Amino acid sequence: MSENVKSRSDLVRASCVLLAALLQLAAGALGGSGALGASVGEVARSHPNPLLPGGTAFMIWNAIYVAVLALAVWQALPSQRGEPVHRDTGWWIAIAGVLNAVWVLLFASGQVAASQIVIVALLVALAAAWANAAADAPSGRAARWLLWLPLTLYTGWVAVAAVVGALTTWAAVTDDGVASAAAVLALALTAAALTWVVAKARAVLGFTAAALWALAWIAASADPAAAVTAGVAAALVAGAFLVRLIVSGEPTRAALG
Repeated sequence: MSENVKSRSDLVRASCVLLAALLQLAAGALGGSGALGASVGEVARSHPNPLLPGGTAFMIWNAIYVAVLALAVWQALPSQRGEPVHRDTGWWIAIAGVLNAVWVLLFASGQVAASQIVIVALLVALAAAWANAAADAPSGRAARWLLWLPLTLYTGWVAVAAVVGALTTWAAVTDDGVASAAAVLALALTAAALTWVVAKARAVLGFTAAALWALAWIAASADPAAAVTAGVAAALVAGAFLVRLIVSGEPTRAALG
């Protein structure tokens, strides 16, 4: 492939990432405000779910949208477009932005089961972007704050949101509440998966922070059994993060890439 063709391809990809970041930001604002019908929060609360985070838990979306927008602007700079890490992650990040917007539209319109399929696909896209970034292993201050942190923060929140969404979907499809025992089991399995990722993946600060945020708000609003499980899960994730920093020999790289 000639350099001119590569340059045009890089520009198209970078533009798509930026447009997708703006699209999900707009969809999130509309879905959160109720401009699309019922707000995302109202739909979620209409289907009883012991793991639904309370309080201001969903404010993390604001941080995610802004962080991903910063990533999108950075990777669109002429000096960045041709970097291997952007070529390997860009399309996945763009797909994630589109999927997020679709999820908001579906969930706000009450199509809970369809939205669950989309959020699982979103998690897969983010995981693929993270895996490709790890293979390229970019370093430096800009990569840490404008690639690794947005990507891992996003993935950490969506990982928990997908599990919470699965129980919401169960409640919606069966037109019944979710038993506490089922919620505790789902949370225990989620804790194991989160802990494994924190122990094994690269640049896990954002992922850990998002997971702990979600687990803390679940514990704050859940019934006693689920609250205790969420607390234990948070302790395991935090412990895995601390151990990772200690044994890695390079705590900054383990945390931020």
